[in-house]
Amino acid sequence: MVKKFKGLEKIEVELKDEVYKGIVMPNSDSETLFLKLESGYNVGINIKDIKKVKILDKKIDIKSSTVKVKHNKNLPTVSILHTGGTIASKVDYNTGGVVARFEPEELVSMFPELEKIANIKSIFVSNVFSENLRFKDYVNISKAIEKEIKSGVKGIIIGHGTDTMHYSAAALSFMFDNLPVPVVLVGSQRSSDRGSSDAALNLINATYFIANTEFTGVAICMHKDINDDTCLIMPALKTRKLHSSRRDAFKIINDEAIAEVNYSKNKIKMIKELKNEKGAWKSKNKFEEKVGILRTYPNLNSKQIESFKGYKGLVIEGTGLGHISIDNSPENKKIFNALKKLSKSCVIVMTSQCIFGRVNMNVYSTGRELQKIGVISGEDMTTETAYIKLAWLLGNYKKDQVKQMISTNLKGEINKRIGLEFI
Repeated sequence: MVKKFKGLEKIEVELKDEVYKGIVMPNSDSETLFLKLESGYNVGINIKDIKKVKILDKKIDIKSSTVKVKHNKNLPTVSILHTGGTIASKVDYNTGGVVARFEPEELVSMFPELEKIANIKSIFVSNVFSENLRFKDYVNISKAIEKEIKSGVKGIIIGHGTDTMHYSAAALSFMFDNLPVPVVLVGSQRSSDRGSSDAALNLINATYFIANTEFTGVAICMHKDINDDTCLIMPALKTRKLHSSRRDAFKIINDEAIAEVNYSKNKIKMIKELKNEKGAWKSKNKFEEKVGILRTYPNLNSKQIESFKGYKGLVIEGTGLGHISIDNSPENKKIFNALKKLSKSCVIVMTSQCIFGRVNMNVYSTGRELQKIGVISGEDMTTETAYIKLAWLLGNYKKDQVKQMISTNLKGEINKRIGLEFI
């Protein structure tokens, strides 16, 4: 049995075919051990795969200079909720490791501009690689948001890993009605104290935006381009990570930015007119687990459709205007019949493999035939947004309601008209 580490021990972990040396990172996942390797990269290790553990150093002393944070009654309060990622991590060049910094004093020592913008509350929610997040993690984040709203903060920043940040942004958008404060997700592509890091700009600009606008709702704040000066406040449901490593990895799909922010010039340029929701805020935080995504590609097999038997929802990422191979050739006819059978118990939504544009299932006979058996157009939603929306709807509403609501714009996820300026 593997010992429960508190974090910052330096250990050697022996697996069946590999050996890792690194520093144990803070962790809320009882089934996984997270190590910061000497290279500076993270690795997640399944506890069940560990054969042997050797303690190299009981407690690594990673020294850092911190400043004393004083409350400024003239500034608003912003809460930073940490869920994982590198946004609050700092390299220790003596050990080669990276340790996450969660205390307000530590954050201000890393990003001193924050103290001039707002009073900072810093709260540890979890330390999970974003690819490992599950629906239950969205619920935990939503509960932390609720607590901070009740405490009276001006706004909330979610420090998040970038790989699935757009999924989480979508989930939070649907979960909350009438959010009275801004909830801005922020990530970084590179470690916080490396010369090429985007962490400081993203976090500082997000805080500056929250402190100086009346925006409410969910958004994403990341680099506008590769220059290190301006961030975009991006719509949570129309944004997607389109590059694996660039600082401007996040792009807006079929929509425009909410605002441009440049803290160094004390400049916020609002692009969208604010239409904040009215009424008492509330949340619905249930998700249906049995929802999947199937991507269309040549030589698809009907058994892949049949594998979703028992699922309550399925998003098909189809070709072009929203198609899947269903002609009269023997195998494609089987695909059609499998979809027809599945649609009787499962809500099926069609999106497109194309990044821009929208599904239109009325142009060709393929789309019309799919609609006849119950496949619903996903309009101009991204596959990721459609997936989260479908899981959330099925978790909170009856099937007949879901079929009506999935193609209805609820939170800005669907634009009925897409202008050329969005492409």
